[in-house]
Amino acid sequence: MQLEARKICFNYAGSSKWILKDVDLTVKTGERLALVGPSGYGKSTLAKILAGYLQPSAGTVLWDGSPLPKRGYSPVQVIFQHPELSVDPRWKMSKVLTEGWQPDPELLTLMGIEDGWMSRWPAELSGGELQRFCIARVLSKETKCLICDEISTMLDVITQAQIWQLVLRVASANHLGMIVVTHNMALAQKVCDRIIELPELNKAALRSADMP
Repeated sequence: MQLEARKICFNYAGSSKWILKDVDLTVKTGERLALVGPSGYGKSTLAKILAGYLQPSAGTVLWDGSPLPKRGYSPVQVIFQHPELSVDPRWKMSKVLTEGWQPDPELLTLMGIEDGWMSRWPAELSGGELQRFCIARVLSKETKCLICDEISTMLDVITQAQIWQLVLRVASANHLGMIVVTHNMALAQKVCDRIIELPELNKAALRSADMP
């Protein structure tokens, strides 16, 4: 099985500037691909398109040769940089955790999620604690490809290491495909099998931005 992007293009309505132009990539299950580039080059936009959160202006995203499902649990899941923006602040953490599926106790223990956190509101947790929930809730057995969009950038160094150890352990156990979106080349080299630099992948958009 694989996640495939074919000739993905994206621009905002009314703008002639392309954020993404004719972007192609493929990630197979079990493979770890790093998508590296500076801020402002469309990394997060591409991540949202690949996960089905945004519709491309042109092009197609396919999972195992078919369009991503629009209903039910998607095999492609994404973890975002800001966990506080990824959860409903009106929900207690028990509801946040079980929105898509019911994680088993073993996974919660592995992720370091404490029972006492379940009755808290999102604002009562630290960034690292909240990100553990955001990771656990997308690790259903139905998840086949995981997109990690700068998931540790806002965390302290120790928590960053802990988060990546947990994600990689589960990804290996479940043979997940992974796309690691980052500006950190050292991280990309450490955790991924293959690295793509988005400015190179997205040359057509950069050329159009330079045109008068």
